Amino acid sequence: MVLKQVIVVRDDLKLSRGKLAVQVAHAAIIGYLKSGSSLRKKWLDEGQKKVVLRVKSLEELLAVKYKAESLKLVTGVVQDAGLTEIPPGTITAVVIGPDEEKKIDKVTGSLPLLK
Repeated sequence: MVLKQVIVVRDDLKLSRGKLAVQVAHAAIIGYLKSGSSLRKKWLDEGQKKVVLRVKSLEELLAVKYKAESLKLVTGVVQDAGLTEIPPGTITAVVIGPDEEKKIDKVTGSLPLLK
């Protein structure tokens, strides 16, 4: 069983690269903290595989989250504090996992990579 964590970000917000990097970092930590200790340990031992994908809108992002939850995957939402580029409370990213790669791919397998 190979584990990974997927972070899905909103492409419509047009965040600066630095702001986007911070949102992804927040998501990675949220997913890690919400996962069970055995999954965390295995994921750490395997090298902490992460993939960052993108969606076009908040609606698409929330659909990804709900689909992941329906499969009993750990999810988390990143909401910005609003101190710099976007209004407070803006949802910027969703994290899924770490969990089994095959399970996560059922949710995110068709989404494009963030480039």
